[in-house]
Amino acid sequence: MRHYILAETNYAYTKANPYEVAVLPLGATEPHNLHLPYGTDMFEGTIVGERICAAAHAKGAKVVLLPTIPYGTETNMHRLPLAINVDPTTLFRFVTDIVKSCINSGVRKIVLLNSHGGNEMKPLLRELADKIDGHLFLCNWYQALGGPELAGIFEHADDHAGEMETSFILATHPHLVAKTPSGKLAADDGATAKTRFEAINQGWVSITRPWHLLTTNTGSGYPHTAAPEKAEKMLALLAERLGTFLAELSAAKIDERFPY
Repeated sequence: MRHYILAETNYAYTKANPYEVAVLPLGATEPHNLHLPYGTDMFEGTIVGERICAAAHAKGAKVVLLPTIPYGTETNMHRLPLAINVDPTTLFRFVTDIVKSCINSGVRKIVLLNSHGGNEMKPLLRELADKIDGHLFLCNWYQALGGPELAGIFEHADDHAGEMETSFILATHPHLVAKTPSGKLAADDGATAKTRFEAINQGWVSITRPWHLLTTNTGSGYPHTAAPEKAEKMLALLAERLGTFLAELSAAKIDERFPY
């Protein structure tokens, strides 16, 4: 029994051992190129959550990992089959109820561990800042490693179902990665289309990208150099970096200057 995972522990433990920090992974259900499972973001959020909470627990942190939310915002994938959408306002209300449940249980430090680029959660932190007797933190785990660290592990940038995500699932759920009879990935190259506007292509102006026009098969990033050992290196770095943060957060006293 891993007591830092709520789904695995029991009331006898939680009653005698109150937590200081709750971690809520946010996933999604959507296609990931031709070769990765629809639950990729959910699996990733769960595994990252387990690794960082285990690392924090080993450092003495009173941290608990909540069950992963398997659905996220998919409005720009509405033309793709079974990309299960939850509108941002609906997601915000659902997460708010979970946050309030944690605070009602005495857990006033909550980390939203986001695993899906479509879940833009920062507005929720702003909305709740003056409305809850607790403190929200947001971690998009895929942004928790800077360019130099990732460049030392991966050869190609990954936007969606590319080298990093494919490596992740090869390391953690290899039976769910589709391959050809010859053993190669059953994936396309993850090429993306440019818009007709240079300002958008350069990032000066942003849009919600329609994925049926952006990509051929929802892949954005080259997957064919993926390897499980690359993901293990990344997960070790995440566990050290974010596990340390969770341990520090657990030990920190909430006062009038918190978190400063």
